[in-house]
Amino acid sequence: MFSIGTDIVEVNRIRRLSKDKKFLRKVFSNKEIEYCNTYSDSHVHLSGKYAGKEAVKKALLSKAIVDNISLINIEILNKNDKSPYVVINGISNIKCLISISHEGEYAIAFVLIEE
Repeated sequence: MFSIGTDIVEVNRIRRLSKDKKFLRKVFSNKEIEYCNTYSDSHVHLSGKYAGKEAVKKALLSKAIVDNISLINIEILNKNDKSPYVVINGISNIKCLISISHEGEYAIAFVLIEE
């Protein structure tokens, strides 16, 4: 079974929200924050990860793979070549492919999940 998810995020929205440290801790893991902070404009990369998390959540919920999942349980990490991959805490037996792109003031993510 396959399911897909996509999401687009305005970078300035994440820039505003991330001023609240509670938001960052509620949504992003330490690994995600550390990675994004290696860039001069970390908000662009946080936005991509946020879009990725939302896209994963949509894909999981669309096929009732889960009833509900918190964004903090979805990690968008990066390989050495900087390509993204997904870790879903508490869920196994699925393959998740992700693509993230940034352009101007927007970040978009597309996810394909195979059970």
